[in-house]
Amino acid sequence: MRSRKILVAPINWGLGHATRCIPLIKKLEEKGFTPVIASDGAALELLKKEFPDLKAFELPSYNITYTSKGSLLKWKLLLDTPHILKNIQKEKRATRILVEKLNLNGIISDSRFGVRYKHLPNVFITHQLNVLSGNTTFLSSRLHQQYIRKYDECWVPDAPGKPNLSGFLGHSKTKNESVKYMGIISRFHKETLPQKYDYMVLLSGPEPQRSLLEEILFNELKTLSGKILFVRGLVNENIPSLTAPNMDIKNYLFGKELEQAINSSKVVISRSGYTTLMDLAVLQKKAFLIPTPGQFEQEYLAGRMEKLGFAPSCKQDDFNINKLLKLENYSGLNDPGFICDYSRLFSLFKGE
Repeated sequence: MRSRKILVAPINWGLGHATRCIPLIKKLEEKGFTPVIASDGAALELLKKEFPDLKAFELPSYNITYTSKGSLLKWKLLLDTPHILKNIQKEKRATRILVEKLNLNGIISDSRFGVRYKHLPNVFITHQLNVLSGNTTFLSSRLHQQYIRKYDECWVPDAPGKPNLSGFLGHSKTKNESVKYMGIISRFHKETLPQKYDYMVLLSGPEPQRSLLEEILFNELKTLSGKILFVRGLVNENIPSLTAPNMDIKNYLFGKELEQAINSSKVVISRSGYTTLMDLAVLQKKAFLIPTPGQFEQEYLAGRMEKLGFAPSCKQDDFNINKLLKLENYSGLNDPGFICDYSRLFSLFKGE
């Protein structure tokens, strides 16, 4: 029987959505499906490098950028709404073309609202059933849930009960049969390796905030004793290099090399993006978290990890090397332990 083709399309918002699709794509291949990749920008380039043998296609870009002042982010996204809605329509047209051209059998969209086709099984992946937006959280959550209902199923990368990683974000009070929990998904596996680095900096996320944090961390950590691996989160190789005697500096690490680097580091300093937290939980790492300014989701997750005693955090502008002394009072992150039955999860795509 012909292998069923499943479109996997993550949004290009930082690299987290793309990286969490890596283990999903591998699971699809294990279960006999043929994944087809679609995204744009750095997310697409990353997946093409991870899966050079798979077909990959470019989707219309949202071109979402952050403000340099975090407090203005919500209002910038509000002003960007007409552009985002236009892009959703472009995505729908692009998706229809791919369905007809490739004879697809199913669609998995990671946070791309226009990637769906009414005559196929459609899945939406998100860890945000509730979308935090300050005093407009009720409205943003309601709008998000309305879009999610356009899909046949919503897959949440977390455990369904307690303990869990996403807290309020990924768990709704009202039961919804179309919501399926995947457990913590990560492209990484824990290994016991010699601890080569005292600290590993793992940068990611949209500009200009990625660059702003890079400058802060580089200037603070270059005075620190101990060995540091500084991963800038830049897929583009043509970026001016940084140098410091106590640092190994890389633009980006892929696949097994990145997995081994994290396993070889005592502490990871990173954003509190959800995909990063899943990776750290699977690898059971100690971490120091710095949420992206103005991103309520990351601020909530960093606060939650601190409250649970897993990892300390601070605001971006408040970071200095003395903050790292707080690490000794925290345990590090752990996987809640829920095991997903992927054969059952993928049964939506089995068809007749």
